[in-house]
Amino acid sequence: MTDTLTAADVAFFRENGYLLPARQLLAEERLTRLEQIFNEHLADKGDKLSDELDTPHYRDDRLLDFLLSDEVLDWVEPLVGPDIALWTSHFISKDPFTGRATPWHEDSAFWAGRFDDYDNIVTIWLALEDGSSRENGCMRVIPGSHLNGGFSENYEPTDMTEQTFHAGLAGVDEERAVYFELGRGEFSMHDGRIVHGAEANTSPVRRTGYTMRYFPSSVRMQDVPQNEGWKIWLARGRDLAGNSYVNVPAPA
Repeated sequence: MTDTLTAADVAFFRENGYLLPARQLLAEERLTRLEQIFNEHLADKGDKLSDELDTPHYRDDRLLDFLLSDEVLDWVEPLVGPDIALWTSHFISKDPFTGRATPWHEDSAFWAGRFDDYDNIVTIWLALEDGSSRENGCMRVIPGSHLNGGFSENYEPTDMTEQTFHAGLAGVDEERAVYFELGRGEFSMHDGRIVHGAEANTSPVRRTGYTMRYFPSSVRMQDVPQNEGWKIWLARGRDLAGNSYVNVPAPA
């Protein structure tokens, strides 16, 4: 049996849009293996910046052993439900002293039109190597902001030499922010509609993480240009929306 969320954890997540379980997601041997895979991808990144290693599982089947594992999905199921689709993953690395900031944003605002529903899309952020602190640019969130719907209109252009996204939310009350300081192997969970961001890495310690994102298989991925070439996996349970998966669901 693997660990999972309590009823109190789920209630907190529904109200606040995030959770910090303060637990290790993977056994030490597995965590070390994932760190090795990350470093391989970082070494092979070519012209990409170190914070641009998106969808690495498209190119590396070894990552599916983590993304589709019970040790991860047992944490996700209380929030998403028993029928779970894997949407995406992302290696994140903020280099010492030079790692760009991430502007305040809602993930869902960049996904407009891609799904028929945006409730219960959940991201796990797993800290690799030395973990994540305020000094090296850890993630921060505005509690409860997911309840506003996830499609705020007050976005302004950013300077992408200093920021990881082309636009960020203006007028965010940073005094309300909760910082996700995580030790190596610890993880956070957040709703896709929550307002969040991260400051630049001003420390000598590289900040590395792996995000794993899931949605209920009752949600339909729309036939729009933004989804062209996008791959999803049925991680657990049944398909309930007629989505097309890389792995073919077994007959009911």
